[in-house]
Formats: sequence, structure tokens, C-alpha cells
Amino acid sequence: MSGTVLVIDDSPELLAVVAARLKPEGYRVLTSPDWQYGLEQAVAEQPDLVLLDVDMPDQSGLDVCRRLKSDPRTSAIPVIFLTAHDDVNVKVHGFDLGASDYITKPFHPAELRARVRSAIRTKLAIDDLDEQARVDGLTGLFNRREFDRLLAANTARALRESRNLALVIVDLDHFKSLNDRFGHAFGDLVLRSVGALIARSVRTGDAACRYGGEEIALILPNASGSSAVEVANRIRQGLRSLAFLPKGDAVTITASFGVADLTDVGASGAGMAAVAQGSLGQALTEAADQALYAAKREGRDRVTQFAAAGTSATGAVDSPARRAG
Repeated sequence: MSGTVLVIDDSPELLAVVAARLKPEGYRVLTSPDWQYGLEQAVAEQPDLVLLDVDMPDQSGLDVCRRLKSDPRTSAIPVIFLTAHDDVNVKVHGFDLGASDYITKPFHPAELRARVRSAIRTKLAIDDLDEQARVDGLTGLFNRREFDRLLAANTARALRESRNLALVIVDLDHFKSLNDRFGHAFGDLVLRSVGALIARSVRTGDAACRYGGEEIALILPNASGSSAVEVANRIRQGLRSLAFLPKGDAVTITASFGVADLTDVGASGAGMAAVAQGSLGQALTEAADQALYAAKREGRDRVTQFAAAGTSATGAVDSPARRAG
């Protein structure tokens, strides 16, 4: 079983012993003799388990646990306390703070390994369930629920850091007719292939989500509308390279793309009021939707960027979209 274990204890000797006992199990073991550095490591390294000394000279392990559990970045990391005491009240307090288990010092090596194995096995199982809850089972992209969460988080971050944010909505052209002609199994194959192509086409940090049915949405942090248009056109061209031969017939997949960014919906002014109402993400989505429908009206297989004036500028079929003046 693989995994990362962070050990926070003021005793260098105990850190060395725990690391020596766990490394043969195949774990990556990080150690910290200082609780503040330990908290920094927990955030940066995202370990699968924290082993935490209860009795440290300058900070109680209980307080460190409280900090870990109150930080959204580390709240899901299980904590096992290391303690030389067997005080029931301390244990109850630790469990109330969110600790998973206790190991009493001096510990038997086999007990240490068994408790660590159990905690990491549970953590990895929870992570797997969480991943399944966030991912669309057919395409492997994020699902609609995760799209809503990511869009809200990214719009808030973009405004906080004065950065742009682009959204692309992709709609496969004439998808219903493909299902009607070749069956739903073929439609599923197309969606899987398109999902894989899109996943390869976006940057690390971008989010590709199955928005619904044959629609896919791309959340592109720190990206302008023009750069999102380039991404969309790259994907549009890539769709032509997908080869499908259902029932011996060559089928080419095309899609229409709607693009919008925060400047399109006035994030510098009215958008600040919109985010207070929780509607900036909705405004961005509506703008991308309007651009998408404009692309369909113009003949499909094209990229259209929303224009702030309330109209949409449609790109030519084989070139990036042009903004309206």
C-alpha cells in the first residue's frame, strides 16, 4: 500500500524511529520536529495521514489538530495522536476534534504499522469515493455538480486576485441524429472519445466538465476570451482527426463553441455587485450560452465569442473568432 505519512513530534529520536518502522511498508515518510513547519508541510504535501504528538513543549498537539481540521486544505487528512499518557479525557477531546485514532508510546512496531495501514486504507477509500462523486462516469471529465463548485470558486478567486477567467461551452453538432442512426452505444463512444481529446487539450489547472448531455464546459482560469477562442479552435480542429466507422460509414464529428470571459460580463464594475449576489458565475455561463447559440445560428462547427455590447462575434469556420467592434 502506498501513501504519504507526515510525523510531527518534537523528539528527533522518535521521528527517526517512526520513519524507520514505516519505510519498509512502502510509505513516503515526512518528519517535522516543529509544529508550525508541520502545518506548512501538511498544506504543501497533502499527506494521507498525520501522526501527531500530543505533548509538545510550545504547542499542544490538540491545538495543532484543531488547526488542521479547521483549514479546508487539510481538514480531510486523518490524524493519529502519539501520546505517552492514557488519559481518557484527553482522548475524548482528541476524538471530538476529529482525530482518527491514538497510539500510546512506547508503541510496538507491529501495532504502529497496523494502525497506519488501517487509517491510510480508509483515507484512500474515501478519496476514491470522493473522486467518483466528482467525475462523470462516461467521459472521465468532471460532472455538472463539480462544474458548479469549480465555477463559483474560480470566479471568486479571479475577482479576489484581479485576474480574468474564461468559460467555453461545447455542444456536439447533430448528436441526436447520430444516436438515432447508429445507436446509443455509438453515441457513448463518441462522448468518451471527445472527452479524452478535450482532456488532452487543456492546461493543468483548467477544468473540463460534462455540462449535460452532449455539452462540455471548460473553465479556464487566468485566461482571456481571445486565448479561450484559441483553445476552442484547437479542439474543434482536433475533432476532425477522430475516426469513426459505425456500420462501415465514415462519420466526422463537429461541434459548436461559445466563449465568454469576465470582462464580457462587466466583472470590473457591475460584476462586483453580481458576485455579492452569487450570480457572476451565472452571468458568465449565460454569456457563453448566448455565444454558443449564435455559433449554431451561423451554421455550427465554429467558435463564437460573446461581445460585451450584447451581440456575439462569430469566428469563421477555420479561424479564431473575431470580437465585435
